[in-house]
Amino acid sequence: MNAQRLALAGVLSAALPTAASVAQPGFKVLFDGTSTEAWRGFRRDAFPARGWVVERGALKTIVGGDLRDIVTKDTFKDFELELEWKVSPGGNSGVFYGVSETEGETYFTGPEMQVLDDLGHADGKDPKTSAGSLYALVAPTGKALKPVGAFNQARIVKKGSHVEHWLNGKKVVQYELGSTALAKLIAESKFKDMKRFAKESEGHIALQHHGQEVWFRNVKVRAGS
Repeated sequence: MNAQRLALAGVLSAALPTAASVAQPGFKVLFDGTSTEAWRGFRRDAFPARGWVVERGALKTIVGGDLRDIVTKDTFKDFELELEWKVSPGGNSGVFYGVSETEGETYFTGPEMQVLDDLGHADGKDPKTSAGSLYALVAPTGKALKPVGAFNQARIVKKGSHVEHWLNGKKVVQYELGSTALAKLIAESKFKDMKRFAKESEGHIALQHHGQEVWFRNVKVRAGS
């Protein structure tokens, strides 16, 4: 390819939309690689710019900054959420859903899909708190986790009471909200005294700032009817 064609190809490539900014049919982009417009701080009106930054097309936590989870401005009942995440060595975070701001923290109401360096963090020793789990309640099965520094593909599906966690193309967790089985697990867990935990039929989606570096990108959601 001659220099003129190479230059033209570069211009056209730069003009093309990135994968992060193009929503599949029915999906709404929650983070397009640049704008934080769809997000704000938990129980805040504004985005916590001292806790999160946009870096190379990803939402990234600031270590030592404002330890504030971020939530979608919109709430969702039935939905399909897709995103990619990666963590630093020893990193810990999570994706919450069904979050209400009536309680003091996102995890007081919202179930969590764990985001973790399984090998470098103590939580990785317990399958119920490892990456992909319904945190502290249901261990993932058959997962294939990417190494630290690589992006993992996550998908959460909620339809009525049925919830699924997918990690790198594999369904790793499924459960029923409001079921006797889930109630028993909650009663035996750290959530037993959180009266609104996993009780909201509709709520915000939240990304956790746990203190370590974590990156999220290509975040999109398709709301159910």
